[in-house]
Amino acid sequence: MSPLRRPSRLIALTAATAALALAASACASHSSSTSTSDVASGSSANLSSVTLRVGVTGWNDLQAALQIAGLDNTPYHVDWSVFSGGNLQLQALQSGALDVANSSEIPPVFAAAGGTVNFKVVAVQKANTLLQELVAGKNSGIKGQKVGYVQNTTAQYFLDKLLVQAGLTWKDITPVPLTPNDGVAALNSGSIAAFASYGNSIITAQQQGATEIGSGEQILSGNYPWEVSNSLLGNSGQQAALIDLFVRLNKAYAYIRDGHQQAYAQATATATHEPVSEALSQNTADEAEVHTRLVPTSDAAIASEQSVSDVFSSIGALPKPVTVSSFWTTALDAALTKALDAAGEPTS
Repeated sequence: MSPLRRPSRLIALTAATAALALAASACASHSSSTSTSDVASGSSANLSSVTLRVGVTGWNDLQAALQIAGLDNTPYHVDWSVFSGGNLQLQALQSGALDVANSSEIPPVFAAAGGTVNFKVVAVQKANTLLQELVAGKNSGIKGQKVGYVQNTTAQYFLDKLLVQAGLTWKDITPVPLTPNDGVAALNSGSIAAFASYGNSIITAQQQGATEIGSGEQILSGNYPWEVSNSLLGNSGQQAALIDLFVRLNKAYAYIRDGHQQAYAQATATATHEPVSEALSQNTADEAEVHTRLVPTSDAAIASEQSVSDVFSSIGALPKPVTVSSFWTTALDAALTKALDAAGEPTS
C-alpha cells in the first residue's frame, strides 16, 4: 500500500481500548488535570455536570488522540458517537441527538438546503485531503459508462471537478449514487466502470485490483467544519467545555506529531485492522500534507464552503441555493482564539 494511503475513517472503533490504555499509561507523565479555567476561558466554573454529545466519523480517532496525549481526563463528560459519515452526524445534530458534529464542507450545505437549520458552524479543522479518489476497474475510460459516487459528500464534489477537467459533464456518464460498501461491490462485479469515494472503500477497491484515475487531493480545501446545536450556543457551560475540548485536541495532535506517532499508529491499526507500519506511514503522510488543527472561523473558510455550495447548486443537486454564511457564527471565535493563544497553539 502506498504511504499516502490513509487509514479508514469509515469503520467503527470496536477493539482499540487496550491499545489506547497502554499508550495513555506510557505517556502518563504528560497527563493533564488541567481544567477549563487553565486551558480555555479563565473561568473557575465547575463543569462536572456538563455533558457534550460529540459525533465522529469512522472510528473514534479524536478520543484516541486525547488518550495517547493524556488529555482525556476532562472536567466535563464527553459522550462520543461514531457515524459512517458526516451527513449522518448532521442529521443527528439537526434532530437534537448530538450537541457537536464534525464533517466536511458538504453535509452542512445539504442540511441547510433541506429545511430548518438547527446548527451553526463555530470552528474549522484543518486536515489532509488524501485518499479521496476516483478509481476504475479493468477499463479506465468513463465516458458513456456507469460511474458510482457517494452522494452529498466530497466524492460527488470532486467527481464534478474531475469531469470538468476532462472536458466532460454529468450527461457524459451514467451517474449511480451508492454507499461506500455498495460502490466497492458494484465496481468489483463490473456493474459500474468507476467509483468516486474515500477512506476504506478506496483502500478495499484498490486491494481488489482497481486503479486510481483521478483524485480530489488538489481539489478539496482541507476545511472540516465543526458544527454545534443552536441550544449549545445558549449554554455557557457547554461552550466553555467545547473550547476546552478544542484546545485539548490541538495539543493532542501536536503531542502525537512530536515523536509519538507510533502510539497513534498502534491505536489506528487496532481500530482499522491494518498493519501498524501502514498506519504509521499513513499518519506521517497525513501530517506532512497539513498539520491537523482546529482554528476559529474565517471569511476564507466561509468563501470556500460557498464555492462548494454553488457547485452543487449548478448541477441541480440542491433543492434551493444556499447562502452558507447564514449558518456560520463568530460566537466562539474570541474565546477560542484566547484559549489557543494561552496554550501556545496556532489560531490559523
